Amino acid sequence: MNRITFLMVSLALFVSSVAFSQANLLNARIPQEIGVKTLEKLEADNDQPLAYGFIDDRDIYWSKVVWEYMDLNERLNLPYYYPIDTMRISSNRRSLYDTLLRGIKEGDIVEVYDDSYFTSKLSYQEINEKLYRRDTIPEGIDVLNADPNADISEYIDTYNIDSEHIEGYKIKGVWYIDKRQGEMKYRLLGIAPVAQDVQTIGRDDIGDINEKLPIFWVFYPDARQVMHDMKVFNPNNAAFPISFDHLLNAHRFSSLIYKEENVYGDREVKQYVKGNSLFQVLESEKLKSDIRNKELDLWNY
Repeated sequence: MNRITFLMVSLALFVSSVAFSQANLLNARIPQEIGVKTLEKLEADNDQPLAYGFIDDRDIYWSKVVWEYMDLNERLNLPYYYPIDTMRISSNRRSLYDTLLRGIKEGDIVEVYDDSYFTSKLSYQEINEKLYRRDTIPEGIDVLNADPNADISEYIDTYNIDSEHIEGYKIKGVWYIDKRQGEMKYRLLGIAPVAQDVQTIGRDDIGDINEKLPIFWVFYPDARQVMHDMKVFNPNNAAFPISFDHLLNAHRFSSLIYKEENVYGDREVKQYVKGNSLFQVLESEKLKSDIRNKELDLWNY
């Protein structure tokens, strides 16, 4: 009986590994066929992100909207940062930033805003203007003064924000208690890549600028299909990739709460805990504990 069970489990694992392995890797006759899905594979895949169930407002016993910051320097968050070099890797592996930007460029993500309250919508052109800067060095200005028609392309410096410049993500989500199921749940509402302002990169005349700003805010429900289609490398088993949608909805990232909805106009932690980073971290942990305790308190009598 144990032998039969072992064989059945082995067969299931083998079939699953084939289904999730790199497309056509084992069937390719030439390198160009690797990654090209056959018609049978496309029909077998045909998967969609798991749809959110309908939640009636009357079923929400308690909720709290929070804003978190995901630091990409932390080990748990590295899958969102890499790969940053897209020249030597297949097109089906991209960083979270490249995935979002490509989705916006191709029109698959349209709900893009300038703020976390989703009030000021951004076009791709407006986003693109935030990603690059061109400066003419003093020598080029001298050449133009001498000859307005001169070619000064060699005197122009270009600065771009790429994946390697993304330092973190700001994430907006809501924790809520579903009283029908009696459990705490999380729903991701928005995500924004954070980087240094491109207008301050490479400039020594304005001093040391440490402030990092969100480039754009994506209303996450509109981006779920794009997040689902892009897979994240699984270091434990390359045959079982995980989608960005799975990781984000499972809240599988390390973060600090930097703001919560409150009576003070949703003020940030740094506005009332000033000048001490350690105390700000402790305050963030306290906010997390308060949220966790809400679910525990449901079962205390």
